[in-house]
Amino acid sequence: MGGPMTLYRKIAGGAGALAVTLLTAAPALAQGAAGPVRAPGAEAAVAMINKGDTAWLLISAALVLMMSIPGLALFYGGLVRTKNMLSVLMQVFMIVSVASLVWVCWGYSMAFTGGNAFVGGLSKAFLAGVGPTSVAATFSNNVYVPEYAFIAFQMTFACITPALIVGAFAERVKFTPLLVFVVLWLTIVYFPMAHMVWYWAGPDFLADAPTDAGLLYGWGALDFAGGTVVHINAGIAGLVGCLIIGKRHGYKSEPMPPHSLTMTMIGASLLWVGWFGFNAGSNLEANGGAALAFVNTFVATAAAAVAWAVIEQIVHKKPSLLGGVSGAVAGLVAITPAAGFAAPMTSIILGFVASAVCFFFVTTVKNKLGYDDTLDVFGVHCVGGIIGAIATGIVADPSLGGQGFIDYTSFPSVAGKYDMAAQVITQIKAVVLTLVLSGGVSAVLFYGIKATMGLRPSLEVEVEGLDINEHGERAYNY
Repeated sequence: MGGPMTLYRKIAGGAGALAVTLLTAAPALAQGAAGPVRAPGAEAAVAMINKGDTAWLLISAALVLMMSIPGLALFYGGLVRTKNMLSVLMQVFMIVSVASLVWVCWGYSMAFTGGNAFVGGLSKAFLAGVGPTSVAATFSNNVYVPEYAFIAFQMTFACITPALIVGAFAERVKFTPLLVFVVLWLTIVYFPMAHMVWYWAGPDFLADAPTDAGLLYGWGALDFAGGTVVHINAGIAGLVGCLIIGKRHGYKSEPMPPHSLTMTMIGASLLWVGWFGFNAGSNLEANGGAALAFVNTFVATAAAAVAWAVIEQIVHKKPSLLGGVSGAVAGLVAITPAAGFAAPMTSIILGFVASAVCFFFVTTVKNKLGYDDTLDVFGVHCVGGIIGAIATGIVADPSLGGQGFIDYTSFPSVAGKYDMAAQVITQIKAVVLTLVLSGGVSAVLFYGIKATMGLRPSLEVEVEGLDINEHGERAYNY
């Protein structure tokens, strides 16, 4: 891509096309013009920024950051043993810090500039050409947000995704090699995936540039807020990592209970609250689409938490707090790709189904296969993401109250003709590509780092704990 249009021919990752955006009146109409402005110039696009949308996007970015720190850090930290509490907190905290720097240096450009169907270019590396007056497209004709707001929002997605991975091999990984893995994984896996799923020319430009889009977007895959890009992507990488690193010393032969379910509950609650920014913020506009995603996120999570507790009551005769929060997270994961496409009632069903399937994987499948996924990253995030991604093709159907999709190759944009069977097939293809790309590349990276820097600490360090050996501190000093 080139020319002045590159300043704003970007579309938000973490969001999907909503039929409700057709109800958003274009600024040109409000100003008395005959209709939306096709391919507006830079000056015109700046005049199409809505302060309410901007405020919502910035608040959502802060909410998603809260999901990582402190939310995910406390959720994971409470689940490990006391001697490894600080190591998990440090890993999550520093991954967020490193990922944010990588994002502004080259990640944003690789994800959200034109290049080819697989990855963007480096025209915006180090945020070249970005300023307070450059803008990013939303999902409505002639509606834009400041590019810096979009960059900040998407940065939080790049921060939390690799942080999710560490839960799969918590308590047995070296700190510095982990950060090296994160930088490489973001560059080779996350940024291309974000480009393939979320990059396209924008609603005012796609009609004139129908091939200016990422591969999965071109397929028509629906992923409102990151079922493939975030959860399946991180979940399969976590499984590969835990298999290559190996099981914890004493796994299955000595007790390894969570050291603080109180902290885990606090972390899970912060995740739930922050997830409203994750999902509803992915609408990019403060309108009915954001409200729909908000409600769907609320009820799917509640349904999944209830389902897990009921299943435990039946199977174990005692519903546990750990089960309740695990169910909630499974529901949050599953609704993520469908949040802006489903209706509240189908979201509830999706929450129930995802919770039951994730329960089966976390308890039965994991025990039968014997892999040591410490904090069930694969069982909850990857499996829940797969359920949600495929189910999006079903719940988005307008005949079930879904929002369908918007055909942006028409200008102004119009509602597309929905084919559930074809959409489900497309969703499955997107899931398979994500599993193959992330799983394959992650394996190469883990094996490469294992052979060069080493991934796992010595047995003595692992037994004594990572906190004192890797960081020179203890979580608790009595």
